[in-house]
Amino acid sequence: MNNPKQRRSALKKIALSAAAVGSGSLAYASSIKSQEFQTNQLNQPMLKGNINHSVCRWCYGKIPLESFARDVKAMGLNSIELLQPNEWAVAKEHDLTCAIAVDFEFVKIEDGFNDPANHQHLQENYQRLIPQAAEQGFPTVICFSGNRRGMSDEKGLDACAKGIEPLAKLAEKHDITLIIELLNSKVNHIDYQCDRTPWGVDLIKKVSSPNFKLLYDIYHMQIMEGDIIATIREYHQYIAHYHTGGVPGRNEINETQELNYPAIMKAILETGYTGYVAQEFIPTWDDKIAALRQGVEICDV
Repeated sequence: MNNPKQRRSALKKIALSAAAVGSGSLAYASSIKSQEFQTNQLNQPMLKGNINHSVCRWCYGKIPLESFARDVKAMGLNSIELLQPNEWAVAKEHDLTCAIAVDFEFVKIEDGFNDPANHQHLQENYQRLIPQAAEQGFPTVICFSGNRRGMSDEKGLDACAKGIEPLAKLAEKHDITLIIELLNSKVNHIDYQCDRTPWGVDLIKKVSSPNFKLLYDIYHMQIMEGDIIATIREYHQYIAHYHTGGVPGRNEINETQELNYPAIMKAILETGYTGYVAQEFIPTWDDKIAALRQGVEICDV
């Protein structure tokens, strides 16, 4: 190849071919690396650590607890809550806590502390449950107001306070927080008395114990009150736990419902909250664990 022009042209083609081959190899390697990264993310999700994530067991009751605990742990969650004493060992085996302890043998939503006739029975059983939960290192135990059954708000408030006061003192002794849940009385729990944040706050003030606070259920209070972020900002010092759920329907918390959960989670963090946020929606997806994973990711701000 004596013609300098032809020589330069040939060298240029060789160089371009080599560059193309190198570029293709890099692109392929990059693609493989990306696929590996995505797989690692799927198998070992990296949560941000700002929210202490938990999940309510009853929403996934058809999944055996052993299997569910493995999935929850692999997802990066720290807790399965609303477990009963005979289920606690399974959580502990998988290095999980139970952010809310309960015993549904005696804890009934409809029959709570607003009826003095329930006080002795409830107190005797909570006097057993609170130390048991403390022994396991669980942070909270749940209770309920009960249904109104024609009772005035004032009478219900007084009765709840009288029934709960000795248990709040016991909770203080055992470093447990006793929480009363806010539930809607419009759709899911007709006639339930502790159905508005101000009533619940009045009860917390009346009992006047640092170890008695509210479980603020976002789903329930959206139905009853709305104005979720403003309410959290106003009353956060009385709240010890949060639950999620899509409105309407109590299903997935994604774009199919009306609440902006990332904004709500950011508002919760802005209050200085360091407790647990639990997913309590009923999954409609065939893959229930995938639905839970999405809910956790939405709240992981």
